Amino acid sequence: MADKNWHAGSTILIPVQTVVCLACAAAPARAFALSDQFAPPSYIGRLDPSVVWEVLIGGIAVCSFLAAIVLWIHSALRRAKRSQLRRNAFVSSAMNNLNQGVVMTDAQQRIIFCNDRYLEIYGLTRSDLWANMTGHDILKLRRDRGVLGVSDDEFYDKASSPNGLITELPDGRAILVKYFVLPNGGSVATHLDVSEQRKLSRQLASTKQFLESVLDNVPACVAAKNIEDGRYIFANSAYERFWGFSRDYVVGKNARELFAPASAASIEATDRAALEASDGQYRNQFEVERGSARRMVASIRIVVRNESNQPGFLLVVFEDVTDRRSLSQELESTKKFLELVVDNIPVALIVEQVKDGRYLLANRSAETILNRKREEATGLTAADIFNAKEAKLIIARDEAAIKKRGMITEEHPISTKDGLRLFLTRRATVLNDSGDPQYLIKTHEDVTDRRQTESRMAHMAYHDGLTDLPNRAAFLQALTQMIEACEGTGEEFAVLCVDLDGLKEVNDVFGHALGDKLLIEVAQRLQDAARGGVVARLSGDEFGLIIDGKQPDTGLALAQQLGDALAQEFQIDGRAVRAGVTTGMSIFPHNGADGASLLANAGAALFRAKQKSRGSISLYQPEMDQQIRDRRVLHQDLSKAIKNGELSLAFQPQGIAGNSVAETEIIGFEALARWQHPVRGQVSPAEFIPIAEESGLIVEMGEWILREVCREAASWPKPLQVAVNLSPAQFMHGDVVGLVHSILLETGLAPGRLELEITEGVLIEDFDRGLALLRRLKALGVRISMDDFGSGYSSLSYLQAFPFDKIKIDRAFVINLGRNPQSAAIVRAVIDLGHGLEMSIIAEGVETIDQLAFLAKEGCDGVQGYLLGKPKPIEQYAGLIGRAETMELALKTG
Repeated sequence: MADKNWHAGSTILIPVQTVVCLACAAAPARAFALSDQFAPPSYIGRLDPSVVWEVLIGGIAVCSFLAAIVLWIHSALRRAKRSQLRRNAFVSSAMNNLNQGVVMTDAQQRIIFCNDRYLEIYGLTRSDLWANMTGHDILKLRRDRGVLGVSDDEFYDKASSPNGLITELPDGRAILVKYFVLPNGGSVATHLDVSEQRKLSRQLASTKQFLESVLDNVPACVAAKNIEDGRYIFANSAYERFWGFSRDYVVGKNARELFAPASAASIEATDRAALEASDGQYRNQFEVERGSARRMVASIRIVVRNESNQPGFLLVVFEDVTDRRSLSQELESTKKFLELVVDNIPVALIVEQVKDGRYLLANRSAETILNRKREEATGLTAADIFNAKEAKLIIARDEAAIKKRGMITEEHPISTKDGLRLFLTRRATVLNDSGDPQYLIKTHEDVTDRRQTESRMAHMAYHDGLTDLPNRAAFLQALTQMIEACEGTGEEFAVLCVDLDGLKEVNDVFGHALGDKLLIEVAQRLQDAARGGVVARLSGDEFGLIIDGKQPDTGLALAQQLGDALAQEFQIDGRAVRAGVTTGMSIFPHNGADGASLLANAGAALFRAKQKSRGSISLYQPEMDQQIRDRRVLHQDLSKAIKNGELSLAFQPQGIAGNSVAETEIIGFEALARWQHPVRGQVSPAEFIPIAEESGLIVEMGEWILREVCREAASWPKPLQVAVNLSPAQFMHGDVVGLVHSILLETGLAPGRLELEITEGVLIEDFDRGLALLRRLKALGVRISMDDFGSGYSSLSYLQAFPFDKIKIDRAFVINLGRNPQSAAIVRAVIDLGHGLEMSIIAEGVETIDQLAFLAKEGCDGVQGYLLGKPKPIEQYAGLIGRAETMELALKTG
C-alpha cells in the first residue's frame, strides 16, 4: 500500500512543479514593473539595469531546468524501486509456496529472508522474528521452543555436510537440513520434511532385515555369485560356519581366491555344469578341503533369472553330508530366491510376526501342518487357520517362546491328512535392533517314525530279545518298586531265581535253534504259572520271579507249580523235549532290604539248590555265604592261572553275510579267552569272566589277551581282521590307550586290522571319560565296535556321541529269526539304524541257513556263529589264515 501511495503522490507533483517553474519565470517581469517604486541600492545603481535583469532571469531559468532534471531523475528512481519491489514480492510469493523451508542470511549472518514454510515446519510466526535477527538467534529460538536438539556448531557442521542434518521433531517428523555458504559471504539453508521417505526407508530396512534373518536361520549353507566372473555376492551364517570365513571376506572373491586348488576346481566345474544344464539346475556331491580335512558336500546350483528371463546370478545351496550321505529332500525350483531356499528345508518352516501373530512366510513343507496352500496362510493368524482349541494351545506356546526370547523345543501330536503324527517343534525368537521380539520362527519336524524306532529300542533295552520277557535291568527296577510299596507295611514278597535244567544238553544234542525254541516255551509256561507275577529272563537259562503274599508258603507253592508246569513234555519241531527247573528263593524283608541283595541271596539259594540236586527248591539261609567263599577261592585260582599261563585263546570266524555258507567270505576272527583249570578242568567264561571283572583281574588278564591276540594275528599270512573284547574295568583303571599303542608297536600288527569290542558299560560309568578314551583309541587307527547291542542299557545317545565302526547284534535277537516277527522287526531296525549312521552291522549267534539268508537279504554286513565255525584254537583254522598253503609250499621246496 505504501508503494501505491508513493506512486499516486508522484503523479500529482509533476504539474505542481510546472506551475512553480512558470511562476519563477514571471517573477522578474513583475519586479521590473515595480522598479520605479523602489530606489535600487547604490551598488546596483552603478550597473546597467537591463543587464541585471537578464542575469536574474537567466539564473532563474537555469535553476528551473536543473530542478526539472532532478525531479525527473527522482521519478525514474522511484519507478525502478517500485519495479524492484514488485519483483521482490513475486520472488517472496514463490519462495513462500515452496515445500521446503528457506532461510537466507547476509555476510554478517543477519537474516534477510525466511519463508512461510520454514515458520510452518517449526511452529513459528512472523511476530517471533525481529529486525537484524541473526542465524544464531533463530537457532536459539528453535532450541527454546524444543524443535532443535543440537548445538550451533554441530548444526552448521552436519548441515553443511553432503548428507545434511536430520532433525527429529517432537511430533515424530524428520527434517533434512542442508546449509550452503554463498560467494558473497551470506548463506542459504533449506529445510525439507523427509518423514515419509524415512518411513519408507525403515520399511525397506525392515524387509531386508527380515529376509536376512530368515536366511541366517536356514540350516543349509546358502551363497550366490555373479555369473560373469564367479565372484560371491552373498553368503549366509551357515556358510560362514562351514568354511570359517566371514561373509565380508567372502563377498567379492571367487573360488580360487578362497579355497584350495582342488576344491576350487571342483566348485568351478560344478558351476559350469549348472550353467550348461538345460533346465538351469544341477545337483551333485563332491569333496572339498576344509582346513586339513576333506568333507563331502551335497550341492544344488540354480541359475536364477530376472524379469526379462535373462540369467541374473547363480544360487548355491549345499550341506555337509560327510557323516550323513543322504539329502533329506530334493530342492525344488521356485520363482524367487528366498522361496527357493526356504522351500527346500527338510522341515516345515513358518515365520510369524510378533506384534500381531500373522504368518509372514511358510514353506511348502508347512502345508502339511497348515492343511492349506502356503499362499492362503500368508497374512492369517493361528486363530484364522486352526480350530479354537488348537489355536489356543498354539498361541500359548508361541507366547511362551516370545517371552523366553530363546529356543523352545517340544514334541506334540498334530492332525494331518495322514492322520495324527508326532512333530518335534522348535520355536526361536528373532529380536530387532532394539532388542525387542520381532519375528517368531517355527520349525516342525515329523519324528513319528524315529520315535517308534526309539520306542522299539527302549523296549529292547529292558526286554529279552528271544522271549520278550523283562531283562535283568527291568527286573531290578520292578524289585525296587515292590520294595518301596511294601516298606513299612509289614507285607512280604518272595524273589525266585529259576534255573532251567537240561538246556545245555538240548543245545548240544539238537542245536541252539531248538534250545531257543525251548526257552520261548519255558517263558510262556512260567508266565502262565505266575498268574500275573513279575517274570524276567536274567541270563541264558536263568529266570527271575516276584510273588507277593504270605511267605514263604506262597513262594514255595509257586515254585512247586513252576516245577510241575515245566516237568510236562515239550513238543518242539516234532521232537519230545524234557526240561526241569531248580529254584532258589529269598524273602523281603528278612533276606534283604534292597533289590540287589534280594536277587543275590536268591541266587545264593539257587546255587545251594543246584549243589543239592537238580529240580530242588531252596530257601536262602545265612550259611549260604559259603558260596562267596567259593568264589574267592576261584578268584585266587584265576589269579594263579594268569601268572602260570593256564589261559588260552580260541578264535571264532566272522564273515560277510551271504545267502549260503559257501558264499560267505571269512574276513576275520573274534578272539575269546579259555581257562583250563588243573583240577576243575575247563571253566566256562561265564563263570570266570564276572569274577575277573569284579576283582579287577580283568585288567591284567585283558592285557595278556590283547598282547597274545595281536602277536598271533601279526603272524598270519592273510591280513584278516581280529576282534578283542575290552572290559569297562580296563577303561577305568590304567592307560588303555597307551597299552594298545605299545602292543601294536611291539607286535607290529597294523592298527586297521585290530577291532576292539566294548559294551555300553564303558560309557555308563563315566560317559565323558569313556568317550574321550574311545576317540583316542580311534585316532590310533584301530576299529571300535559296540558289542551285545540291545541286550543291556544300550542307548541311541551313545551311537550319536561316538562314530562306532561296527554294531554287533546280540545273538538273543538272531536266534529267533523266522519264528518271532518282533525279533525280525528289531533286527531289521538295528540294521537300518546302523546303516543310517554309516556303521557296519554284524550279527552274532547265526546257526541256521535261514538266519544267514535273512540277514543277507536285509543287508547285514557280517555274521558270526556256529554256522561258520565254533570257537577253536587258531591252528584248526590254518587254511583260513593262509598257513596251510604256506606249509605245503615249505614241504614242496624243502
